Amino acid sequence: MNILSSKINKILFLVISIIAIGTLGYMFLSGYNFVDALYMTIITVTTVGFGELQPFSSEEKIFTIFLILTSITIFGYAVSAFSEYLVSGKLFDHFKHRKVEKQIGRLEEHTIVCGYGRNGKQAILKLQNYDKDFVVIEKSKNLIESLDEQEVLNVEGDATTDEILLKAGILKAKSLITALPSDADNLFVVLSARQLNKNCTIISRASKESSYNKLKIAGADNVIMPDKLGGNHMASLVVTPDVIEFVDRLTIEGETTANLEEIDVNELPKKYMNKTILDLDLRKKTGCTVIGFRNPDKDYIINPEASTKLVEDAHLIVLGRPEQINKLRELF
Repeated sequence: MNILSSKINKILFLVISIIAIGTLGYMFLSGYNFVDALYMTIITVTTVGFGELQPFSSEEKIFTIFLILTSITIFGYAVSAFSEYLVSGKLFDHFKHRKVEKQIGRLEEHTIVCGYGRNGKQAILKLQNYDKDFVVIEKSKNLIESLDEQEVLNVEGDATTDEILLKAGILKAKSLITALPSDADNLFVVLSARQLNKNCTIISRASKESSYNKLKIAGADNVIMPDKLGGNHMASLVVTPDVIEFVDRLTIEGETTANLEEIDVNELPKKYMNKTILDLDLRKKTGCTVIGFRNPDKDYIINPEASTKLVEDAHLIVLGRPEQINKLRELF
């Protein structure tokens, strides 16, 4: 990409330079005005065969010979460079990158997923189910080709660098998921992302217990340890199998199959602000039940009282069948 940009800039610079030299040369040697000098330069470097405006002196002829030979060399170089990029596919890559940059530039409140491994794929599937905007950062060319085939918006590069995070739109991103295989790399991503966007919600994968606190200190809002979660889940299936199976059935699958929904109190009609859960009357209106309440300090209350006040920056966790959840979304 940088090489392509460098060659294009070099070719443009050479073409503009030869036109400028020719124009100034004819103005000086032949006394032409700017338009006539530019006209003579253009018909000379393009070798269209038009005649000169007036008979040339020896100096003018030598200058014209120099202008023709130089322009032929420059245009030959330009055609060669263009053919090289056309054959190698780099030109198409350049236009693809430009298209991706424009698409990312239009995104706001999107999610950045770093790494297209096992955990990254699961995260992307969930985001697709909920029709959320996201950008994937991946440095493996084979995986990038796979993402392109699926028409998934992606940026090729190292997610630990500020340049790549900026290309993925970190400044306007709402959240970032870093699922790289190395805890050290995840730590770098968290540090960089937190520095670039103070308000971004950062979720990081960790494989070691010792990395948990480091990632939290670096700025991760949540740290997930897949191996630990998997072990706990398997043990729970032995201890409380019916409870775990029931909870698994509540797992959020997508827009039309969800059993759980989160409601931001700030997005409710203003008439409900500082009212109670009872005043909201979700059970009667939608059939859903409020099973959780998160206050502005991010403390969770399981099965909150009906008298719990709906204050600013609080969230409600609601349980219901898919059709009830859909009705809830229509109302709120």
